[in-house]
Amino acid sequence: MSKTSAFLGLGALQNLVTDSMAIDMGSASTIISVRGRGVVVDEPSLVAVNTVSREVIAIGSEARQMYGREARDVSVIAPMHHGVVADFETTRKMLTHFVSKARGGISHFSRRALMSIFTDVTPVEQRALLSAAQHAHIGRVCLIEAGLAAAFGAGIRPEDRRASTVIDLGSATTTVAVVAGGKIVAARAERIGSWDINAAIINHVRRHRGLLIGEQTGERLKRELASAVVPSDLAQATTIKGLDVLTRTPASIEITAGEIYPVAQEVVRKIVDHTITPSLTELPPEVAADIQDRGIILTGGGAQFAGFDEYLRAQTKLPIQIADEPGYAIVRGLERMFEEPLWLRRVIRESPMGVDLASDSL
Repeated sequence: MSKTSAFLGLGALQNLVTDSMAIDMGSASTIISVRGRGVVVDEPSLVAVNTVSREVIAIGSEARQMYGREARDVSVIAPMHHGVVADFETTRKMLTHFVSKARGGISHFSRRALMSIFTDVTPVEQRALLSAAQHAHIGRVCLIEAGLAAAFGAGIRPEDRRASTVIDLGSATTTVAVVAGGKIVAARAERIGSWDINAAIINHVRRHRGLLIGEQTGERLKRELASAVVPSDLAQATTIKGLDVLTRTPASIEITAGEIYPVAQEVVRKIVDHTITPSLTELPPEVAADIQDRGIILTGGGAQFAGFDEYLRAQTKLPIQIADEPGYAIVRGLERMFEEPLWLRRVIRESPMGVDLASDSL
């Protein structure tokens, strides 16, 4: 009887614990997958805060609904900036909220979690992310380099000795990772991404058309009209509304794909010239030979930006393919590490980014 009672007590305790989480917390969105349940959280990395009391009013999708139309005492902020923690306290509250939501039901603790981390993160930024995870009541946290996670999520296997190149184009960062034998052979990351296209469009409309528009309108223009290559219909137009720069009154203008194209293409050119091309020109000969055969895999939400794969193919003269569900590539890669413990142990042992918050191994 005593053994049965002890067993039942242990089972009840385990019901309060979520076994494993894969967390991709980026500047634009936070994605969490729970082992055995799949992706359970996919929400904007936004927090609505009362500017007077600093009280958090809304997080994620609820905060996005307020974005651009906040009350005068409310500010909607993105606490993750360029892939790293910019506002520690707000990031801590946001992550705690998302992790609690991912647990669901009666779960209160998580045994372990894998979190992706920006390639060029500093030790201070790394500690800030680990501390935020600790506040979210996760037992063990291991940080995995985003480029390696994206490679595994795109289907690359650790036992593959030949080199593969994965480019993860996020909202605020672009990472190039060359992977062979389950290790990163070369990596390069820059704090520029698809959000920079939005910013360029907003700035162009303000300077050349005299209209102030918000982030949501900038995002809509990027999705509807912008392209990395010459659009098939340069005359395609849409009407946008905002605030007249001179009169400070509501106004609207019509803008075409032909006007937006050079603005967006300039940002794409910078991403390729400053991040991707230098990465490909510094490879060892054997690695370069593998890449010539295999080409490049695109991951990240920005991978689906219109014409980006076509533009990159023209610039690099390499085969380009977009991963299945590119926005989920990183979290899928973290999931695969849980399914293949030997991969995880090797990454933790060999990678300088494989940092475990707990003293014992995952």
